[in-house]
Amino acid sequence: MRNNKGFFLLELLLSLSALLMLSLFLLPLLMDLKGQSRQLAVENKARQLMYEELQAKLITSQTFTNYTFVENGVEYKIIWKDSRAAGQKEVCVRVERNSFLPQTEICGALE
Repeated sequence: MRNNKGFFLLELLLSLSALLMLSLFLLPLLMDLKGQSRQLAVENKARQLMYEELQAKLITSQTFTNYTFVENGVEYKIIWKDSRAAGQKEVCVRVERNSFLPQTEICGALE
């Protein structure tokens, strides 16, 4: 039997350094994907709120009121405004910029 003292330590150091290099490469990608996923979820919720608001106004003839909706710590502002077309109303759902999300605004016209 040969004496291989220190060989296991060298293998361990090489595998740990390879793991460290992989994590340094993949960690920023995973953080970016998480941010994109959060932004996509906020945009989908804003679109859902816009469609629900448009459907509610088409079914019922309520007054056009602006209000704020908060879900999961994200504040959605529902804003009614006059459209560029004569006599049409437009609803916009706005998410203000904060430390995690950029400003997002999704609009749809009431037809």
